[in-house]
Amino acid sequence: MTSEELPSKSQRKRDMHALQSLGQALAELSAERIRALQLPDTLQQALLDSKTLKAHGALRRQMQYIGRLMRGVDPAPLQAYLDKLAGTSRTATAALHDTERWRARMLEDLGVVDEFVASHPQADRQQLRQLVLGAQRERALSKPPRQFRALFRTLAQLLEPPSSHPAEETPPLELP
Repeated sequence: MTSEELPSKSQRKRDMHALQSLGQALAELSAERIRALQLPDTLQQALLDSKTLKAHGALRRQMQYIGRLMRGVDPAPLQAYLDKLAGTSRTATAALHDTERWRARMLEDLGVVDEFVASHPQADRQQLRQLVLGAQRERALSKPPRQFRALFRTLAQLLEPPSSHPAEETPPLELP
């Protein structure tokens, strides 16, 4: 390899800092989610150990160690998983927009509730109608949007895939 093919020292440092940042984001996950990721044992243990450290210096050294361990792992599936949890993935954004569209349509026309229930049989028609009517009433009286938000939460729960149960939310990632 020639020196032109090797990344510069600055690029290598940027890559290492990116891996360290990814490791820090993983360390902020709950212990159950870290265990479910099926990471290499040393990396998993380092992430779990970081939760017990309180001193700034010790935590900084642990993050550097995690960054070094991350060099042996493909970061793409881990970043995709973190994006999904944060709601920044394209699918999460699309789901959010879909929920907002259903809510807006229901607030304009109460008949859309029947259309929604026809396409989502697990939905409770009466509950949705009550939430829509409450949200319309709140808007007309300029009250705080409690029913409006409750309608959004209910629709989001009904529109999310059935495998997104919190206990099953962490899919096992195949890592080398």
